[in-house]
Amino acid sequence: MHYNVRGLLISAFVLAGATGGALTAQTASGTNQNNTQYGTSSAEFLLLGAGARGVGLGGTMPAVATSDASALYYNPGAASMMGRPGLLIGTYDYVGGTHYSWGGLNFPFGGGSNSIGIQIGTFGFNNQPVYTVDQPDGTGTTYSVTETFMGATFARNFSDRFSTGLTLKGVYDQLGAAKGTAFAVDFGTHYHAKLKGHPVNMAFVLSNLGTNLSYNGDGLAVTVPRDTSAGAPVEDPQPGQLSTKGFQLPTNFQIAVSYDVVYTKAMELSALGGFSQPRSNGAGYAFGVEWNLLHLGNSKFGASLRGSYTSAPANNISTTLPTQATGAQSSQGWAGGGALGYNNDKFRLEFDYAYRSMGILGGTNYFSVTLGW
Repeated sequence: MHYNVRGLLISAFVLAGATGGALTAQTASGTNQNNTQYGTSSAEFLLLGAGARGVGLGGTMPAVATSDASALYYNPGAASMMGRPGLLIGTYDYVGGTHYSWGGLNFPFGGGSNSIGIQIGTFGFNNQPVYTVDQPDGTGTTYSVTETFMGATFARNFSDRFSTGLTLKGVYDQLGAAKGTAFAVDFGTHYHAKLKGHPVNMAFVLSNLGTNLSYNGDGLAVTVPRDTSAGAPVEDPQPGQLSTKGFQLPTNFQIAVSYDVVYTKAMELSALGGFSQPRSNGAGYAFGVEWNLLHLGNSKFGASLRGSYTSAPANNISTTLPTQATGAQSSQGWAGGGALGYNNDKFRLEFDYAYRSMGILGGTNYFSVTLGW
């Protein structure tokens, strides 16, 4: 079967640009209001990433998530391209004293044409003091938050150039004494070919499409005063339960493209681009670059350097007066990092690091370890 790779590349970029342009034009025309539901999603920890490589490459990662278990998170359609079993574990300290960790395990089968994998991510903090209106100095008690998701993935190569994958996820949120649950699916496709002898990848991913996150538990229990003036024997106060509304998950659609500008047995230099349309934010874009040295000193050791910029409109702060935060805000969206590893036909070990700027919230350091066998 003949594939027009150049035409597919152009179509992907045009689609990303046209989608973003249409959204901008609709708002600018004045005929339609911007109905983006900013800040209305729950379980935003589902967007925190997996592995230092993915953090370093930002919104471009779905195109190149083909070599380790982070594909389970970034693009289930690429998980079947690993070729051998793999494990990835990563962790980092997020902003405000919170912590995030992710782990994934992927197994190919059926001669490498299929794969199954599992993943788990967790985010939260512990032992924070409880303050109330009546006790502004603290009640003497503490609370903790733990948000967790678990996913199972099946991926399949339908040809030597096209693969798809599906992930089923359960989401659990323990917010003090209240708890919430939801279910979601991720769906991804991956197209891989060569253009003038150099690899080119394209990815389309829809993630976190599912049910609303609804809460219950002892944290919603209340007492309601009753009018006892009539003298009737009633329980005062009367026990009750707060009724809460379910919150939607952070559904996101992504398009990503990569092309190896330099491609030799010893070195690869990749240029990457991406477009995203979240449910609760405006359309964003990303670009990145990754440099891989595959055989340092003609050995099995390798090294990588990478960097990216990811733009999300609602993360930008506009002020009319200069502030101390102006300089820090300009760094929002930048990320970078690198890796050192050993890789042969039977074993792979890699250590990755990434730094991502959160603008006025500071920066985060992400560490991960990759194993293959």
